[in-house]
Amino acid sequence: MSTCKIICVSSRKLAEDFPAQLARVARAGVDGIILREKDLDEAEYEELAAQVKAICGKYGVPLTLHTYGAAALRLGIRRLHLPLRMLLAMEEAEKRNFDVLGASIHAPEEAVAAEAAGAAYVTAGHIFATDCKKGLSPRGIPFLKEVCKAVHIPVYAIGGITLQNAPLCSEAGAAGVCLMSSLMHASEEELLDLVSNCKKNSAKMSIAGRRKL
Repeated sequence: MSTCKIICVSSRKLAEDFPAQLARVARAGVDGIILREKDLDEAEYEELAAQVKAICGKYGVPLTLHTYGAAALRLGIRRLHLPLRMLLAMEEAEKRNFDVLGASIHAPEEAVAAEAAGAAYVTAGHIFATDCKKGLSPRGIPFLKEVCKAVHIPVYAIGGITLQNAPLCSEAGAAGVCLMSSLMHASEEELLDLVSNCKKNSAKMSIAGRRKL
C-alpha cells in the first residue's frame, strides 16, 4: 500500500521552542523537513540549519535547505529547495553539487519548466485557503490535478493542508503534502496522530481513486 508522504515546512515563529518542536516533528515520523525561514540572512540561516541538521540526523529524517545553496554545501547538505526563478538561473555545474533539487511552482507550465531544469520534485500551491496567503484565492484540487498530469516527478501539495483535505491531494495524484502551521504548535501526541492518520487516510483515498479508473 502506497502512503502519502508528509513533508514539514518549517516556520520557527509559530513554535514556542523551535528546536524542541522540530525534534517532536522528526520523532513523529515525517518524511522530510524543509527549513524555510526566508526572513533570515545567510549567516543566521546557516547557524540555524546546523542545529536542525543535528536534529534530523538524530532521527533519520531527510533535511532540505531553502534558497541558500552555499550554506547547504558548507554544512554538507546536498538537498536544496528553490524558488523556480533561482532554479532556472542555476548553472549546471552548481546543480551537480546537489543530490536533490526541488522548486516551488504555481502553474502547470512552471512545473514542466522545473522538471526540465533538473528538479527532482515540485511543491504546488497554494491548494487551499491559508493564513500564509491571506487575500489570495486558493488554486484548488483541479489545479493540483493539472500539475500532476503535466510532469513525471513527484508533486507535493502545499497551502492549507489538513488531516481532512490531505486525502483529496493524494486522489489528485500528489505524492505527498507539505504541512506547516499544524506541525509547528502541536503536542507530541497530536503530531503522532496527525502524521499517522494523514498517511492512512491518504493511502485509502489513493487506492479508492485508482479503482475508479
